[in-house]
Amino acid sequence: MAGLAGGHAMLRWQLIPGQQLLHHSWQDEFVLFNNLSGDTHLLGADAIGLLLDLRDSPVDSAELASVEDGAALRELLDSLTGLGLIEVRAC
Repeated sequence: MAGLAGGHAMLRWQLIPGQQLLHHSWQDEFVLFNNLSGDTHLLGADAIGLLLDLRDSPVDSAELASVEDGAALRELLDSLTGLGLIEVRAC
């Protein structure tokens, strides 16, 4: 990822369309079923919290950066993108 602001274009993060976020929790761990790929993932509280926020509406990079640590946020976004749960679009 070339940075949260992506140069001049603002980036907006969103769930992959059709993602249902079927999940179950045990303490601070969450099992999430990706209904689009058929994969099951073990996620932490930060990851599921971000996914649930994105379920409500897409969030732009500046808004995310204002509430999250930059390096940790990039790692989390990269991970969730790699799992096919979220995507980024230029606004």
